[in-house]
Amino acid sequence: MRFQILGPVRVWRDTADVKLGAPKQRALLALLLAHAGQPVPLPAIVDALWHEDPPATAVNVIHRHVAALRRLLEPDLHTGTASSRLVRTSGGYGLPVADGELDLLRFRSLREDAHRSARRDDRVKAVELLVQALDLWHGPAASGIPVEVRALPVFTAVDDEHVAAVKEAAAYVPAAGGALTERVLCTLRRAASHHPFDEALQARLVEVLSAAGRQAEALETYRVVRARMAEELGIEPGPELRAAQRGALGHTRQPRTPPTHTATDTTTGTTTGSATGTTTGTPSTTLTDTTTGTPTSTATDATTGTPTSTATGTTAGSATGTAESAPAPVGVPDPVRPAQLPRALCAFTGRGAELEQLEALVPGPGEAARTVVLSGMAGVGKTTLAVHWANRLAARFPDGQLYVDLRGFHLSGAAMSGAEALRALLDAFGVPVGRIPSELPAQAAAYRTLLAGRRVLVVLDNALDSEQVRPLLPAPDGCLAVVTSRHQLQGLMAVEGAHPVTLGPLDETEARALLVRRLGADRVGREEEAAAEIIGLCERLPLALAIVSARAALNPGYRLAAIAGELRASHGSLDAFTGEPPLADARCVFSWSYQALSSEAARLFRLLALHPGPDCSAAAAAALSGVRVRQVRPHLTELVRAHLLFENEPGRFSSHSLLRAYATELVEEFDDPRDADAAVTRVLGHYLHSAHNASAVLAPHRETIDLRRAAPHTLPERFPDQRTAADWFDRERSVLLAAVEQGGRHGDGASGWQLAAVLELYLDRNGRWQQQRTIQTAAVAAARRGGDLLGQAHGHRALGFALSRLGQWEGADEHLRRALGLFEELGDTRGRARVLRYRAFVANRHGQHADALEHYRSALELYRSAGHLNGEAAVHNEVGWTRLLLGEYDRAVEECGRSLAIHRETGDPNGEAAAWDSLGVASQRLGHLDRALDAFRNALALYRKVRDSYLEADTLVHIADTHLAAGRTGGAARTLGQALGILEAIGHPDADGVRDRLRELG
Repeated sequence: MRFQILGPVRVWRDTADVKLGAPKQRALLALLLAHAGQPVPLPAIVDALWHEDPPATAVNVIHRHVAALRRLLEPDLHTGTASSRLVRTSGGYGLPVADGELDLLRFRSLREDAHRSARRDDRVKAVELLVQALDLWHGPAASGIPVEVRALPVFTAVDDEHVAAVKEAAAYVPAAGGALTERVLCTLRRAASHHPFDEALQARLVEVLSAAGRQAEALETYRVVRARMAEELGIEPGPELRAAQRGALGHTRQPRTPPTHTATDTTTGTTTGSATGTTTGTPSTTLTDTTTGTPTSTATDATTGTPTSTATGTTAGSATGTAESAPAPVGVPDPVRPAQLPRALCAFTGRGAELEQLEALVPGPGEAARTVVLSGMAGVGKTTLAVHWANRLAARFPDGQLYVDLRGFHLSGAAMSGAEALRALLDAFGVPVGRIPSELPAQAAAYRTLLAGRRVLVVLDNALDSEQVRPLLPAPDGCLAVVTSRHQLQGLMAVEGAHPVTLGPLDETEARALLVRRLGADRVGREEEAAAEIIGLCERLPLALAIVSARAALNPGYRLAAIAGELRASHGSLDAFTGEPPLADARCVFSWSYQALSSEAARLFRLLALHPGPDCSAAAAAALSGVRVRQVRPHLTELVRAHLLFENEPGRFSSHSLLRAYATELVEEFDDPRDADAAVTRVLGHYLHSAHNASAVLAPHRETIDLRRAAPHTLPERFPDQRTAADWFDRERSVLLAAVEQGGRHGDGASGWQLAAVLELYLDRNGRWQQQRTIQTAAVAAARRGGDLLGQAHGHRALGFALSRLGQWEGADEHLRRALGLFEELGDTRGRARVLRYRAFVANRHGQHADALEHYRSALELYRSAGHLNGEAAVHNEVGWTRLLLGEYDRAVEECGRSLAIHRETGDPNGEAAAWDSLGVASQRLGHLDRALDAFRNALALYRKVRDSYLEADTLVHIADTHLAAGRTGGAARTLGQALGILEAIGHPDADGVRDRLRELG
């Protein structure tokens, strides 16, 4: 069976589309699929389907839906037989699926593969994999189920994965070439139209357009986004989007050599609606925009009901792109002339006879369109020749040059469909996604209509068969299609009259010319025999020759005879040259660089393999080496110069994953295990003590754990203020998460659970609850393995609270109960008190306010017995909030006032801000609006001082509520816009609700 959740929820049994029944039944299936095989507790299903008002028969209704789904999924299942598809688990249900059955798992697998490729510095491969992953999407996750169910975090989080993958593809694509750039641009435009206020996404669009040479479109995109933000949110673009605009302006101002062909691009973009998304940066002061123009107008899309902003030029997105019928994309104003050809290979050589043959096939103006098929074996140079020739011809096709990689022969096996290719071609001409028909024949007709009267060149690379290509061939006179394939495509020749050009290996003269072009005539001339042997061992295959040439160029001091000897020693096998080199070949190449290092740099190279995360600072590298930072910098510089490390940004270093694998082998071979273990201890200690220091600066009055004394040469970071500490957490987050996992496996596991405990507040405030669940689960396992009751108590407590944030109430209650028992056993009063506060939070979320007050009463007694004034103050504020929930506003003011007084006495700005915020809400509910705004302003100033972005945004939302209560809609919208900018900057899930409220305000 196949399941789809990336778009409308669908199920196929073999090739048959399964009808999924009533909306609640479809929503139940979507919920189970979204958990990707993990069981979902029955209470969570009830909450998801009915929220806070389930009927008395809710559980029975769920059982009926389960039975109906089982009949749909397993029609041959006999009554009384256990289902293998929709299984009952302890307290809930699960739907086990394999990677190949569920598109969500396939998407995640491809994305992980892309991340691995990126870590190996193979960004082209990373983009290819991300494009495959994004091709699986057919609209918002689980679209078609009831809106209130689809709004659950489990579905919006999946949508967030889509946006994140789009941003990753955009970040990697500048290194990937024209065809991939155009494919990413198509997806990027759609995503940007769905998320018009996601500044990071809009910035990526501006950057990719600029990198692709479309500065005019990049600047127009910025202008449209800026105008929309000013009109709808009352704010200016943040630093990231402004930086993207400056980059585009820089491109336009740099003197450039006139191109050999003209490709005027005047596209802009249409944006539709908004969904989930994140952005970086916060609202800024006004920046003079040199590209200002008229603001866009607003209409309503009849197919989606969402507002649509339109600017002059092309548009690039609708809410879903799945309308079953749409007008043909004719009459597009100010026509675009796409110039998508990848850059020609500078080292191209040979193929004189083939180029002469091809030149004779170019149609002149008014002559019938022609199709040329370049075919041959893998690695023979079909794409290289096609791109080289197409670039030579570009000036003869003034109405556009298009390029599409059809992925006919691809490691994933996911060939591009004709419909997908046509969408990409239509998008290249600026046709709005909403106007692209959904059916292949209609798309082909729209494509032919669009090309009427134009003279274009279309390169269709890596085709699978004739049927894949036929709808993509241009029909108008004077057009040319160049197709490459490993197959002969006889169908195109028989039906379409295509002209075949078959490529074989280079001849001896051309092969030698390739070596000369890459290595220099002197080097080849000095070793003619070795060069001839290399050509023979590579069997004159261009791809193999290129890889061997790269090896030789990497080591100019090595003789070609030595390289020929290595090929000879491998018995002349060329398997390693037909795809990505396997690890054994990479080891040989890397060794040449490694052996040239100084002993200190070589040791650092090996030890960096022990680092937990994807990149590291100079301080972390010093901790690994056990030396001072100033001592390690020269060695880092040496590794960067040898291309064994990459300095992605000043002071941060990363390495290709294959280099890390090689370094790991070297550690095992050359380093004493005790030295390696000591290096790991130092670097984990570095991150643990640095994080502890940062947390103490951000929340100095919060209870902390006691750490062991740092090992010598741990070199923890110090932080002068909250901003520096918060920036460090943001910068090191991925490394810290990996360090928790590694620390849990290292030694007694203490550094793992302790680091997880230190990270709890940071992850919670930033809404990173899934990551919290992951590391706290690892922390519990590490503490249990080490028999550490305190570690188990902290892990269970944080894990329980994270699960409550995720709405997994049954698991949350279980972990909080365990934590409470462990803290009681340990006699840890403060630990018990915080668990009780977490249990009160859960009770309030369930509307059990009396239970919450009882938990707070117990926590208050514990804090008083421990003499912990800040704990008492926090409880008073939380009791005040509970009174607010009960509608007891005067009592809420009393409790929050007590909290405020204590926090002022102890000098806790975080707690004082929280108390002011609660007092503001209470005053607003009592109708004292001016008093409420004064309280909120006090809270806001304090949150900004301590740099608590999430609670700053939370207070801004409360200010907006007060403006609305006073009838000031404009002020409310501006304040909500500020809150949204903050929440999107930190990637917080609360951004969805704020965005919806902004949309409601118009």
